[in-house]
Amino acid sequence: MAESVYKVIELVGTSTESWEKAAAAAVARASKSLRDLRIAEIVQLDMQLEEGKIIAYRAKIKVSFKYEGSE
Repeated sequence: MAESVYKVIELVGTSTESWEKAAAAAVARASKSLRDLRIAEIVQLDMQLEEGKIIAYRAKIKVSFKYEGSE
């Protein structure tokens, strides 16, 4: 089996509805510009507040994809 290398980047997705949708938004956007996504790990969940009310859910995720850099 050939050895592989994966790159990991950190993204933040947002949603006005839930953390799950915030994480899904980050993965959906990443999949438009990155190929061969492998793993998404939720690193942190938080909320944006305004006047004591939740206005957005935020999910910070790490996404890995196969590295295809020049050798």
